Amino acid sequence: MEQYNEDKLNKAKKKVKEIKGFYSHLTVYIIINVFLILAQMGLFTPGGLNWGMPGWAYFTTPFFWGIGLFFHGLYVFQHKFRFFKEWEERKIKQYMEKEEEELKSTKWD
Repeated sequence: MEQYNEDKLNKAKKKVKEIKGFYSHLTVYIIINVFLILAQMGLFTPGGLNWGMPGWAYFTTPFFWGIGLFFHGLYVFQHKFRFFKEWEERKIKQYMEKEEEELKSTKWD
C-alpha cells in the first residue's frame, strides 16, 4: 500500500512539473515575442515606432513557436481532452493483447 501511495505521489509531482513547464514556456513565449515584434517595428531605433502595416516577417516567429506551444499544451493537458485518454487506453489494451499473443505463441506446448 505504501508503494502505491509513493507511486501516486511521484505521478502527481511529475504532472505538476509538466504544468509548471508549460506555463513557463507560455510566459517566455509572450515576453520574447512582444519584444521581437516591438524591435521589428523599430521601437529600439532612433526613429521610433513604425506604425505601418506589418508584413509576414513580423509574425513568423510567434506563429511557428505558437504551433510548438500549442502541442506542448495538448501534451500537458491531455487529461482534459477525452479523445487522448480514450486513445491512450486503446493503445495500452492493444499492446497488452499483442504481448499476450506473443507470449502464447512462444510457449512450448
